[in-house]
Amino acid sequence: MALSKKGRAALPKGDFAGPGRSFPIENKAHAEAALMDVKAAQAKHTITPGEAAEIRREAKHKLKGY
Repeated sequence: MALSKKGRAALPKGDFAGPGRSFPIENKAHAEAALMDVKAAQAKHTITPGEAAEIRREAKHKLKGY
């Protein structure tokens, strides 16, 4: 489920991965989506390989709690 602009703004910084709060990871579904979407973002060259690795690391860390 997509976040509204207001809902996204209400989330703390720690519930995001990537540059500019680009990947919300506040729950299991969004963390799983971030893992899938990071590959597409990297293919489009909108994130660097280092950013992709950090997004994966943060999303996997968040998923350990579920």
